[in-house]
Amino acid sequence: MAFTCLTGLILFLLWFSPCFASYGGGQYDYGHDVNRRLDKRGLTQSFVVGGLPRVNGQVQLRQEVRELEKDKDKWQLYILALSWMQFTDQTSPFSFYQVAGIHGAPGITWASVNASPGSENKGYCPHASILFPTWHRPYVALYEQVLYNIVQYIASLYPPDQLEHFQKLAKSFRLPYWDWAATPPDGDSVLPLSIGGSPNIEISGPNGVQVISNPLFRFTFKPFNGSIFQDSPYNLWNETKRAPWPVTAPDAVSNNSYVALWLDSHLPSYQQRLYNLFANSPNYSTFSNEAWIPYGNNGTYDSLESLHDSIHTAAGGGWGHLAIILYSAFDPLFFLHHANVDRIFSMWQLIYNNSYVVPTPALYGSHTTAEGQIEDSRTPLTPFFANETSFWTSNTVRDHEVFGYTYPEVANKSRSQVIDSINKLYTRYSPATMLTERRKKLIKGGRNYADKKIGQASSQPRPHRSNPLAWNHLTSTHPPMNAVFQGNNYREWIANIGVNRQALNTSFSILLFIGPVPSDPKSWSFADNLVGSLGIFANVGPQGNMQHGKITGTVPLTSALMSLISGGSIPSLYPDDVVPFLRSQLQLRIALPDSTYVDAKTVDGLWVNIVSSNVTAPKAENVLARWGEIDSHFELFV
Repeated sequence: MAFTCLTGLILFLLWFSPCFASYGGGQYDYGHDVNRRLDKRGLTQSFVVGGLPRVNGQVQLRQEVRELEKDKDKWQLYILALSWMQFTDQTSPFSFYQVAGIHGAPGITWASVNASPGSENKGYCPHASILFPTWHRPYVALYEQVLYNIVQYIASLYPPDQLEHFQKLAKSFRLPYWDWAATPPDGDSVLPLSIGGSPNIEISGPNGVQVISNPLFRFTFKPFNGSIFQDSPYNLWNETKRAPWPVTAPDAVSNNSYVALWLDSHLPSYQQRLYNLFANSPNYSTFSNEAWIPYGNNGTYDSLESLHDSIHTAAGGGWGHLAIILYSAFDPLFFLHHANVDRIFSMWQLIYNNSYVVPTPALYGSHTTAEGQIEDSRTPLTPFFANETSFWTSNTVRDHEVFGYTYPEVANKSRSQVIDSINKLYTRYSPATMLTERRKKLIKGGRNYADKKIGQASSQPRPHRSNPLAWNHLTSTHPPMNAVFQGNNYREWIANIGVNRQALNTSFSILLFIGPVPSDPKSWSFADNLVGSLGIFANVGPQGNMQHGKITGTVPLTSALMSLISGGSIPSLYPDDVVPFLRSQLQLRIALPDSTYVDAKTVDGLWVNIVSSNVTAPKAENVLARWGEIDSHFELFV
């Protein structure tokens, strides 16, 4: 795996010049002198993934994508740079095509980091691995570094009266993230319109306002070579799809509206899962990845990777590229998603900074790792070079600021502040902060909050189409406090789920319902009695021994139960009321990407266990809920 790239510096002219002549109509036209100006400029790019420069001594923020969009000038630099990267010749190792190809298909060797024998057609990404969060950190940093270099050049193309302004903005550029667990602004979907609204976008640039192909909507292969993608329909599509329709047809088109509805419907589940991870996953081994670990866990089986998987399958929408491991990184949404995964990891690290990577055998092989190989904090995170001779490791990427970025919640390194942010962002569908909200209302209003709120819903309008069964503490009827709390304690209910990832040789969803399941599987994703679903992120077709890898995740039940208490269907959150109700009413279904279903009995390794915990609600905004022992109640499916 020697470093062989002419001292690591690659001429910007050779590897970053977009194909202006060959693929007209979709890219921004910078004018006739761009290639001449490129020829004069000595910008370089290296295989070494380094830290981006600080500005006035300060590490710069990665912003949520909606926040970045508010800064119109910086937003246009981002869109122009991403478009440029997507139109860069695919033979360049810094093209969007090749950087995306590091993850999975087409199994390319990047930066001369050769494959282990027998792993030539695999991507470098470690799944169900102790290295899952740490490997993605330099991967996203590489992508950000490429965009940063392009942004600097584009800023240099502005006319003299705008040049200084855009060059100053360019220095502070960082990749945005997409927070799919936060409640979106009123009237918006979890999926921003800038990502899924239109295949074209009007953008202002150095050469005026133009309409270009929206680089967040899709990536178009230039050229497309179906023979390098082994699976249908991906060997038929010359661009990435989301929720393609007709599902596997050669002329399928993306249905981002379906994706948006799915994400909105499942937001309560994503938000509950994320809050539970922050509050009840202090161990890095179980937090970091979804591999089945029968020892050392605390009785709940969720992980950052499993939650991440559910976003992949939802935002991919059935057979979309993002929903399949091999092809997911080609969807431009991939890097916005993974920037958020890295943000969540950074927030978790600030809370639980004493737990980190321990030696663990790899469940699956990758381009450079064999199945069963022991991975630890010194394992090279290939193919990402830290310098010309060595790779980044989990030890050296432990502090994300080494790459020159940070996030709003962790910028001042305050544990108290990050917990305060978590309580504000991710408890809308949980009773966790009911007591602190009640205290604030009492202090501000001088009235008896309990008398005022019990049995009454807020007049605040619903911001988006959420799951009707989910309870929302801002908009739903509040049940009596004694139906939920005993002192400061309440019950969290979850379904622990385990399954073999490649059980169906494609990605699939495990859905839970309260009461009769609708007869048409096409309606399941948005059914009024849907509790939530677990997305299983897999490959198309059998992939080596992947079918033997058991993974785990959860579907939270608490919000749905709170809704049922508010509606009078059950008296309380206490086990004596909840267990018999769930035994009689909770239903499970398995859905395939084409909205058909399979018998759960045919799904290899599937089990579902209903558990609960007596949880102490936080007494202050900078304190997380504290879980007690996990009580196992019954097996829904085994």
